[in-house]
Amino acid sequence: MTTTLRPAEAERTTADGVRSRRYDICVNSRPVGSVELGTHPRFGPEAGRITGLTIDPPDRRRGRATVAALAAEEVLRGWGCRRVEIAVPAEAEGALALATTLGYRERGRNMLKRLDGAPALPDGSTTRPIGEAEYPGWLARERAEFLASLVRGGIPEEVAAARADGDYRSLLPDGPATSGAVLRTLTHRGTDVGTIWIATESVPAGGGDAYVFSVEVAEEYRGRGHGRTLMLVAERESLAAGAHTLGLHVFADNPPALRLYESLGYEVTQRNLSKPLA
Repeated sequence: MTTTLRPAEAERTTADGVRSRRYDICVNSRPVGSVELGTHPRFGPEAGRITGLTIDPPDRRRGRATVAALAAEEVLRGWGCRRVEIAVPAEAEGALALATTLGYRERGRNMLKRLDGAPALPDGSTTRPIGEAEYPGWLARERAEFLASLVRGGIPEEVAAARADGDYRSLLPDGPATSGAVLRTLTHRGTDVGTIWIATESVPAGGGDAYVFSVEVAEEYRGRGHGRTLMLVAERESLAAGAHTLGLHVFADNPPALRLYESLGYEVTQRNLSKPLA
């Protein structure tokens, strides 16, 4: 039996040049499932996406999904994509196993916590807003770290730079005065030790009521619990804004951060994986 992809609709292209198309997964011309392919709206035309791959129940456990995924990669190669991105819900253990078998590697995780009461900060720890004078220096450091994380994840530097700059223009149009943006410096016994950026508006889809975009402890003060304190600050600020859930993303190459979030009660909602298309 031959498993193939058959276009189920005309290809769509947005004003930004993002391509997408839905396909039927067929066995000897008989539809047994479907899949959506597209280029990535944030990573550019060289990054493809496979979404919504489903096989009808009677045809599962016969290798249809594996063949369909490989066929989808061939379509994306034909579109000029050099890598493919997929998102796997935390509960989809079978999909994660399949992706791992096919050579996909975890790039990061989305996590979420339900908030229940504002935690107290450790003695000697206080916060203050990041003001206009401090903002340019904070933004330069924040951009450099975010850019480095994207590049380590396999995104070309020029694509990563364009994405980062676009994100900051969109998320912080008015700098520290942006509505719903909470920018704070953590001070411990009179010394600045770290910063945090929380959004209580314009939260990413599935990111909860509030979202941690960035948490950073100065290198010389790491390993002293200040990262945990900053996350407690995030909870307090989110609750003060009326949020009941707090989301974040952690890169797979940052296991200390992952351990911290797990210890604080964050749960994985989605794994983001990537594979180069040689």
